[in-house]
Amino acid sequence: MSKFVAFLKDESGASAAEYVLILAIIGSGIAVAAGAFGTAISDALGDAGTAITGVVWP
Repeated sequence: MSKFVAFLKDESGASAAEYVLILAIIGSGIAVAAGAFGTAISDALGDAGTAITGVVWP
């Protein structure tokens, strides 16, 4: 019984779980930012391509 009580009082796994949660939140933020950044780059390159093809060369 004392081993079971000691197991319940042990908080060493709680720190690891907190680090995993923090990494998951940060990772999600990076993924969302990368997606938005990728879309912005794609739009900018599309606009540049449209501008280049619209140029009439002398």
